[in-house]
Amino acid sequence: MSKTPAVEARGLTVRFGAATALEDVTLEIPAGTSVALLGPNGSGKSTLFAAAVGLLDPVSGSIELGTRRVAFVPQRLDLDPAFPVSVEDVVRMGRYGELGWFGRFTDRDTDLVARGLDELDIKHLARRRFGSLSGGERQRALLGQAVAQDAELMLLDEPFTGVDAPTGEAIGALMRRWRDQGSTVVVATHDLQSAARDFDLVLCLNRRVVAFGPPAETCTEEILTETFAGRTVKVGATLIDEPKSIDTVSVKVTDVYRDNLKYIYM
Repeated sequence: MSKTPAVEARGLTVRFGAATALEDVTLEIPAGTSVALLGPNGSGKSTLFAAAVGLLDPVSGSIELGTRRVAFVPQRLDLDPAFPVSVEDVVRMGRYGELGWFGRFTDRDTDLVARGLDELDIKHLARRRFGSLSGGERQRALLGQAVAQDAELMLLDEPFTGVDAPTGEAIGALMRRWRDQGSTVVVATHDLQSAARDFDLVLCLNRRVVAFGPPAETCTEEILTETFAGRTVKVGATLIDEPKSIDTVSVKVTDVYRDNLKYIYM
């Protein structure tokens, strides 16, 4: 395991106008681990991801990544349904970070795109327009793009939201495989049971770091009560939050190629 942290934040503070989304966040995520990111809506989960990939600038502090090979799958995607891009096009975009707009695909690039389609079981959707897909199919396509990126750090913002059970199982298996292959996987989730069972570490966030460590130390009644501050209802193993507008980070197609293709995602 690399000694360089996959993600390192020091005093990270992000604001939207007068509202503070993250305050003095300091943490180190070890490379090669899987991390569940827990917190109510409005707690800064999406903001943390957006700051990590350069979509948001902090007012103070910093956040640095230990690799440039980063895949980010946002919670929301602003894309006109009529936008003429196919599922295969979306997966192919995962290679543009290395190739640029006009780079020529190599056999390796082609193989990685094929792997993205195969691993997410979307080869039969390759020619379908992305805007015509169901929510679960879109999530599969975006994760197929992440596979094509061959990334060392995966940032997944609530990948299980709005997907059916087979898709959820496929995503869970894929995340475990990424971690087993040495990648770092950070997942914002509302599933407490999965966080406690399926991840190496749990980061409890409510604009600040409430706790960060192994599930046995972080998924306690005391810490979760502090994290969610009475704003949640537990239904079975699933946590449902009250929506808060402060933590809505919407990714647009125009953001895809920021910073000279430093990070590529849809």
